[in-house]
Amino acid sequence: MRQRFARYRMLGLVALMAALALLTAACEGEVGEGAEEELDDDTDEVAAEDDADTADGEEDADDDAGDEADEDADDEPDGDITVCMLPKLVGIPYFNASEEGAQEAADELGVTLEFDGPTEDSTADQVELIEQWTGSGDCDAITVSANDPDALAPAMEAAQEEGIATGSWDADVVEEAREFFVNQVDPEALGAQLVDTMAEQTGGAGEFLIVTGSLTAPNQNEWMEAMSTHMEEEYPDMTVASVQPGEEDLELGVEVTESYLQANPDTAGVFGITSVALPGAADAVDQLGLSGEVAVTGLGVPSEVSPYVETGTVEEWVLWDPVDLGYLAVQVAVAQVTGDMPDEGTFDAARIGEVDIVEETGEVLLGPPTVFDESNMGDYDF
Repeated sequence: MRQRFARYRMLGLVALMAALALLTAACEGEVGEGAEEELDDDTDEVAAEDDADTADGEEDADDDAGDEADEDADDEPDGDITVCMLPKLVGIPYFNASEEGAQEAADELGVTLEFDGPTEDSTADQVELIEQWTGSGDCDAITVSANDPDALAPAMEAAQEEGIATGSWDADVVEEAREFFVNQVDPEALGAQLVDTMAEQTGGAGEFLIVTGSLTAPNQNEWMEAMSTHMEEEYPDMTVASVQPGEEDLELGVEVTESYLQANPDTAGVFGITSVALPGAADAVDQLGLSGEVAVTGLGVPSEVSPYVETGTVEEWVLWDPVDLGYLAVQVAVAQVTGDMPDEGTFDAARIGEVDIVEETGEVLLGPPTVFDESNMGDYDF
């Protein structure tokens, strides 16, 4: 009996110990879970705070970046400037050289150049292109070499009304239709130089033919007026007997010169006063076998005239640098758009230097004419 009791007592003790072990394990489990939950909560709070701090930092960074972008935008120009430049026609060496200079200036100034024009001497095509440019809204400045100063005026004035800066170069429009005219040369100086050059070859006497481009071209009409005035004042025995339009067409220039010389064999000389008219006149004299008998001079680019220097048909002729003319035209147009173009005094035209402005007429003068001959014609790449 005592043994059974002892055994029961042993079993009870074992059961009690087991119960205590289970109770202890349960208590430990509850404490562990609570600690883990509390740790998880603390971790979540820290993570949330970190996320909030990160978000705030990102917002601050975004705000700073936005402020910097706004400041950069304020420092940048409102947009690219586009200069639309219209020659009398495209595809001839003179205006090709002008385009080269214009593009040089555009690249230096960081602006866009649109250089376009008719393929023949057409006033109507010029008007149409000006109207297209105005309607497109793409041009900040339009500058033109006019075939007819009056015919282009309404289109240029319409461009002005749209806030487009207007100008002319090479051949002017009426003053009301533009702000500035980039004039390649003083007309009186050019007219005198042309007549002086011809007088040296003809003894300052005789009857002369002038082959021009268009009878309405303003620059050529000015030059012819200056030529006649200089003849009257300095060479009273020199007379302009006829003016024939070559319409900036080489074959037509040859044709009108040949026809005139055949009908007027006593003609002392021929002036070709455009870069197309001069080689046309020289070619006609060449073909008629009159080289050395009928003097030929005028305005032309070396690449087109040099063959006739070699045949002895042309001794000297006159021009300016058309590359510089195109360069100056773009410099002036951009200064008009930016508000940096002075109304009087001088204008700093970058590599060309200071050029004069005629306040009364709004003319910007490129400089004096250059006389070309065999000694210097190879110095020019146009």
